[in-house]
Amino acid sequence: MIARLHGVLLAKQPEEVVVDCHGVGYRLLCPLSTFLGLPEVGESAALFVHTQVREDAIHLYGFVTEEERHLFRLLLTVQKIGPRLALALLSGLSRAALVSAIRAGDAARLATVPGIGKKTAERLVLELRERVGKGEVEGGPTHDSEQDARSALINLGYRPEVVDRALEKVRDKGGATDLNAWIRDGLALLGR
Repeated sequence: MIARLHGVLLAKQPEEVVVDCHGVGYRLLCPLSTFLGLPEVGESAALFVHTQVREDAIHLYGFVTEEERHLFRLLLTVQKIGPRLALALLSGLSRAALVSAIRAGDAARLATVPGIGKKTAERLVLELRERVGKGEVEGGPTHDSEQDARSALINLGYRPEVVDRALEKVRDKGGATDLNAWIRDGLALLGR
């Protein structure tokens, strides 16, 4: 199973991208948020991948962040939600807005996404309300110092998805004690 791809971005359209990895071009279907978070064609890109193997095809779905892929996989656990509808949800609402709507039980907001009817929106709320984490609502870091460090590192010229991965590693190691520590630890990982 393919979990992540890193290579040169060969083509980029709102619903799909092609990434060249050592001479092999992988076509990945993606939500609009991923499309907007990717660099220009010809530049290096890294995507988290969900692989779906069916009897007649193998489909790859690409995401700029691991959190987005996790939410995509959660959406797939809901009855009558397939990959196309999950992508539509992630394209129609930001990750934070989608999680917030599910947790708040706002089926009407979910139903504004094309292809999602009232019953499907209610099913999404019913099945996922308790499964989406509180830390996921904001769609980013959970500490003020971490958020400030993220902003500082992006202002230094690092790409947001690279900064998010570095700060996630800092968080996994127990986090940092203050803003300076977040920035120092983040820079140490980004410098590798």
